[in-house]
Amino acid sequence: MANEFSDNVEFPSFDTSKATDQFRVLAERGVEQSKQAYERIKSGAEWAQKTFETSAETSRAATSELSLKTIAALRTNTLAGFDHLESLTRAKTFAEVIELQSNYLRSSFETFVSQGKDLQAAATKAAEDVSRPVKENFESAMRELKVA
Repeated sequence: MANEFSDNVEFPSFDTSKATDQFRVLAERGVEQSKQAYERIKSGAEWAQKTFETSAETSRAATSELSLKTIAALRTNTLAGFDHLESLTRAKTFAEVIELQSNYLRSSFETFVSQGKDLQAAATKAAEDVSRPVKENFESAMRELKVA
């Protein structure tokens, strides 16, 4: 009876060609997904490098501009100080010294305020210029993510 049962029952056969085809399809998908992931990583790395280089160059230029403005302000203040000392040496009376000193202090204060505003404006512009490439590239990346 056991022999009759095994003669009448069919066991599914394992078709190796189908398994090989399915394995090949899975492997090809894996390779394609890996290529896509690599391209995204490569693109992200290139974006980060470009952004860093742009920001570094902008930062260098902004720092140079701020340094030049600071040096110009120091030069102006130093020359004004020497001019004031020279005028003090020519003063004939104590009242003239007081008047010269008062005028110098008022003028110096106005100059410092003006220079401070100029430096603040330059620093604000520098900060905006340095952060602009990062901001623009980040916004671009976010738009691309929304599309994808």
